[in-house]
Amino acid sequence: MEALECIKTRRSVRKFKEDIIPDEVIRELVELASYSPSWKNTQTIRYISVSDPEEIKKIAEEGVMGFALNEKTVSRAHQLMVVTQKNGICGYERDGSFSTSKGAGWEMFDAGIATQTFCLAAHDKGVGTVILGIFDDAKVGEIVGIPDGQTVAAVVAMGYPAFAPEMPPRKSVDDLLTVK
Repeated sequence: MEALECIKTRRSVRKFKEDIIPDEVIRELVELASYSPSWKNTQTIRYISVSDPEEIKKIAEEGVMGFALNEKTVSRAHQLMVVTQKNGICGYERDGSFSTSKGAGWEMFDAGIATQTFCLAAHDKGVGTVILGIFDDAKVGEIVGIPDGQTVAAVVAMGYPAFAPEMPPRKSVDDLLTVK
């Protein structure tokens, strides 16, 4: 799939087939996401592939802050990707001071870039994804056992799409762009 087509046709998928994504495909998606740019090439993003039905059920019941749509989405997924970030590296100088006015917030830029790259790579390989916006990072981290010094940055439900979602309306370039 060409890059432009991939960008234009990727959608958030919330209903998945029963088929499990093979480990070799997941490894390929993580490898492709590893090419994402990061602050001073720190490469602080890590991935935890979750396919244990009990962990997925627990995340759906306890890890999405009671948000019904995410409960339903996670319950329907047979696999999740938990994206974590190593803390205190991205956006910092060696002495621990912040490099920019974004402070510790810069870590989420790298996590967002890597997560979107993962989702685009997944779409290219026929895997549907949705990045969940509402979740309890500490609870999800506890459930999946993230290493010390890391924080959950994103939870991505994934699987082979049960159907192709329609594209919602897009804002025009004139609504989005200011030229000075």
